[in-house]
Amino acid sequence: MSEASIESDMDVGVALALGAIAVVGAVVLFGHPSQIGKAWGFGAAFLFALCSVVAVQVYD
Repeated sequence: MSEASIESDMDVGVALALGAIAVVGAVVLFGHPSQIGKAWGFGAAFLFALCSVVAVQVYD
């Protein structure tokens, strides 16, 4: 019998989920009419993009 290990794709899944939220933040950044809404969109896009990269590094 051969021993086989199954790799987890959790890093890809978490990175894609956080990346999707970052895209929503970028849409808010470009679509919100007020300056404070644009700032919140930028903050969300930046934070979730950063968390996406960290998730790939942690689960790798």
